[in-house]
Amino acid sequence: MVALLVIADEYDLLQKQLLQLEEAEGGFDQFTRSYRTFGVQRRPDNSLFFKEWAPAAEALFLTGDFNGWDKFSHPYTKKEFGKWELILPPKHDKSPAVDHNTKLKVVVHTKEGERLYRLSPWAKYVTREEKSVIYDWVHWDPPQPYIQIHPRPKKPTSLRTYEAHVGIASPEGKIASYTNFTTNVLPRIKDLGYNCIQLMAIMEHAYYASFGYQVTSFFAASSRYGTPDELKQLIDVAHSMGIVVLLDVDGLNRFDGSDSCFFHSPPRGEHSLWGSRLFNYSSWEVLRFLLSNLRWWMEEYRFDGFRFDGITSMLYHHHGIGTGFSGDYSEYFGLQVDEDSLVYLMLANHILHTLYPDCITVAEDVSGMPALCRGLEEGGLGFDYRLAMAIPDKWIQILKELKDEDWSMGNIVYTLTNRRYGEKCIAYAESHDQALVGDKTLAFWLMDKEMYTNMSSLIPMTPIIDRGMQLHKMIRLLTHGLGGEGYLNFMGNEFGHPEWLDFPREGNNQSYHYARRQFNLVDMDHLRYCQLYAFDRDMNRTEDKYGWLAAPPAFVSAKHEGDKVIVFDRANVLFIFNFHPSKSFQDYRVAVEVPGKYKIKLDSDEVLYGGHGRLDHNTEFFTELQPFNGRSNSMKVNVSNIILLTHQRSPFVERH
Repeated sequence: MVALLVIADEYDLLQKQLLQLEEAEGGFDQFTRSYRTFGVQRRPDNSLFFKEWAPAAEALFLTGDFNGWDKFSHPYTKKEFGKWELILPPKHDKSPAVDHNTKLKVVVHTKEGERLYRLSPWAKYVTREEKSVIYDWVHWDPPQPYIQIHPRPKKPTSLRTYEAHVGIASPEGKIASYTNFTTNVLPRIKDLGYNCIQLMAIMEHAYYASFGYQVTSFFAASSRYGTPDELKQLIDVAHSMGIVVLLDVDGLNRFDGSDSCFFHSPPRGEHSLWGSRLFNYSSWEVLRFLLSNLRWWMEEYRFDGFRFDGITSMLYHHHGIGTGFSGDYSEYFGLQVDEDSLVYLMLANHILHTLYPDCITVAEDVSGMPALCRGLEEGGLGFDYRLAMAIPDKWIQILKELKDEDWSMGNIVYTLTNRRYGEKCIAYAESHDQALVGDKTLAFWLMDKEMYTNMSSLIPMTPIIDRGMQLHKMIRLLTHGLGGEGYLNFMGNEFGHPEWLDFPREGNNQSYHYARRQFNLVDMDHLRYCQLYAFDRDMNRTEDKYGWLAAPPAFVSAKHEGDKVIVFDRANVLFIFNFHPSKSFQDYRVAVEVPGKYKIKLDSDEVLYGGHGRLDHNTEFFTELQPFNGRSNSMKVNVSNIILLTHQRSPFVERH
């Protein structure tokens, strides 16, 4: 009751904020289009209008290629509320005073007498010379900008997400491009049956190895991978394939020379555990900046939504995060919750879902905050999905600590089903976090160094490769079928990408060897990676046909510790998993609700998937009116590893 009252209180604050926006700015529609007035805008007569917010500055000047880098010839005029404006009339030939693709800087004079060279926080494109750490603001106004022609796809009912990083999306040891992703990676994602791409590290960030988490230019698509137009083309082509594209959003520091232009002043404005800054979400201009930023990516690039990273650090920066959360509800709604951050997230979700009804927002939160994915009118935060972050941790723990015979079916099922009803979760067996240096992919945990020598399909499988191949498929399908209302896979892990992910840095001699994805391994028919790829593809395509992610949670009829068998049904599909390290079962009775005939639809033991082909796929299974394990009917099946069985037109899984 207390928790609901407190959340209701936040909803009142949201309504108050919306009312203030209406009174002061004419509503959120205008407010969130501030990228049309701040930074630089070309007017119909080709004059250029510059505008910045720098409340602590003494004076602002514009300099760049256009004026020979004169530091004083073009002063901004100070306006009210810390705003600064400058108008540059067109040249004599009526063309803009600043040419496309030329460099600019804002010169900030502080009250302390410092002279600082800054990029506009609203800069749409920034570049830097190779090996330099200094970025240049580049005026981006191409004579023939890329026009996106394909409409946004409808919001998928079953969200199957491919988490991707453009820079590592190539087998080559270099930073890959937007164009490479469009040409070489998008067709693979489409073939695999994913209908959503989550793009990481797109907003410009100074340190490549940060995975994009230390953003330096919020309105600029990273120039490491190419131009803004090439990113627009990537998204346009994805849309033509029926794939939606989400952007990772995760800070900008001391623009006007003060500690608290966009952020709280220290110590509140610093988050020591993340090495980042905390936005001052109560500031009107910060709200303008951040909400306009979300709108910019939706409008200019036509993204379809966002994954909000680091929500825990936003909401609980007073909490001893390092100690974790006990689950006591007072922790979520007590004084340590940053109310301004909470209202900002509600405001962002309200605006995004009002302007773009098919927009998808995903929350990354390690605290397990209640009501994160409930509607705003219910007092929730309004996210569509949350990441089920406990699931990959569980799989890694099992593989690191337990022998096969010690796996607890009950504990696995508990972890996969432990979520609040009515709050959608995205389940995943592993993401980029598990692939990073210091950890290993599931495939590498399972098969380790044998992946270098024994993945050829021209030689018999070794016991380690056999076990690793089968468990890789089983872990994925069990997570897919039981773990949530959406599914996520990190680029390359679908085919068992070996090794780990490590960006170029001092500690590895600036090497790109581990900062790439070896898609070439899938294209070699004599290697078993293509078998894991084929299973991932058919798993997604089977879900697309039967829609278990969009169905109510599964009914688990068996989690047999002795047999190591898990059985559940969801969306008229019967899933059967045999995790026993040495036994297959003949005439094994399984529970099912809907009577009738069942057929195998997906079998991880198929030779195509690197299995042993022990099941006859022409077999038809008929139910008996014999109640079993909480279901009205049952039938006998042979179980080797995994099978998906369908009722007439539905699927059944058996563990391979």
